Amino acid sequence: MKTTTIPEIKMYLKIVACLILMAFAYRIYFLSFLQISPVIPLVADDDDASSISPSPPSVAANFTLSGQIPANVTGDDDMVGSSRCDIFVGEWIRDPSGPRYTNRSCHTIEHHQNCMKNGRPDSGYIYWRWRPRDCELPTFDPQRFLDLMRKKSMAFIGDSISRNHVQSLLCVLSQVEQPIEVYHDEEYRSKRWFFDSHKFTLSVIWSPFLTQAKIFEDNDGHASGAVRLHLDEPDSEWANEFGNFDYIHMGAGQWFLKTAIYYENNTIVGCHNCKKENVSELGFVYAYRKALQTALNFIMRSDHTVHALLRTTIPDHFENGEWNTGGYCNRTVPFKEGEIELRYIDTIMRDVELEEMKAVGAMNPSRKGSTLKLFDTTHLSLLRPDGHPGPYRAFHPFDGKDTKSKVQNDCLHWCLPGPIDSWNDLLMNILLRG
Repeated sequence: MKTTTIPEIKMYLKIVACLILMAFAYRIYFLSFLQISPVIPLVADDDDASSISPSPPSVAANFTLSGQIPANVTGDDDMVGSSRCDIFVGEWIRDPSGPRYTNRSCHTIEHHQNCMKNGRPDSGYIYWRWRPRDCELPTFDPQRFLDLMRKKSMAFIGDSISRNHVQSLLCVLSQVEQPIEVYHDEEYRSKRWFFDSHKFTLSVIWSPFLTQAKIFEDNDGHASGAVRLHLDEPDSEWANEFGNFDYIHMGAGQWFLKTAIYYENNTIVGCHNCKKENVSELGFVYAYRKALQTALNFIMRSDHTVHALLRTTIPDHFENGEWNTGGYCNRTVPFKEGEIELRYIDTIMRDVELEEMKAVGAMNPSRKGSTLKLFDTTHLSLLRPDGHPGPYRAFHPFDGKDTKSKVQNDCLHWCLPGPIDSWNDLLMNILLRG
């Protein structure tokens, strides 16, 4: 057996000492790394359980808006580029919990949006929710909303998309308290409900142009004449009741694409697609801008104080035609970011909305009283081609027919329950932040 010499023992001791020192140094470094490195929780991606990605920071969702304009035209500093979260920038993620109501638990769904009752065979479109990119958006709380609205009045003013949104809101609120319908117009387009326990009044007012208009078409959209549109007069349907509202949610857009003759000071100034001699073709952009100016200035110059929201234009998803030329929408999942671009017409209309909001803010930089904010649902709506009634705007449209039969599709409005329910989460967030 070989005997270990003293020099060899000293060498072994030096090696051991070096290893101990290295381990000690590594421990100090590692602990300091843990102290200064951010901890990023990992969650499974909703679309692929095998994919792991960082979750967004868990911060409260505060309202700023897309489009480089003030979020609040009363002079607040909610500007794009701040550290506050833009709740309208994000993605649709799978939500296995599904909707907070069904067509059985809600009795205020209009026939054309009652997709389940009308026989739509798939249901995947109801298992998604909107998630902002940089914050968590709390789920709409109907009890908290009603408490916030106690002894107040809210009106949705605009086109059938506004009515669609009201139906969604009613469906969620009715899970807490059943409202009483206290008014409807002859065509059931304008309605009012009262929540007795909270003394809260909710209205929807049919005003697709926001300004005074005479419309000549039936309920299926077939026109017998050009719209007569007074661009400088707020629609009396809502203007006469304006003093009764604490909150208003306003939206228009699609109707301005219709053939119309434009009036200012009760005099014809032009038209859109009217093809009349001695009448100038001004186009829908001119009319939309003028109508928005009239409506927004009426609100902001009034002595009555309200909290107002302007909803941006909502794109449709007709493919291979329009509503009256065989267009359809048969997709069953949302688009991902980058898979679709906003149409030129919708881009123009949204640009007008942003510009007019900015103009109102410039005219009233430090005004106190009424507030005006943007409800910027254009992009998140663009990503949901799967949530429309399509042929199921009618009751079992293919009964006794080939499923390839041509039937009229609705690729603009939303099934209930459906994607528009997420708008209530956005609405609640804005209201809570004043």
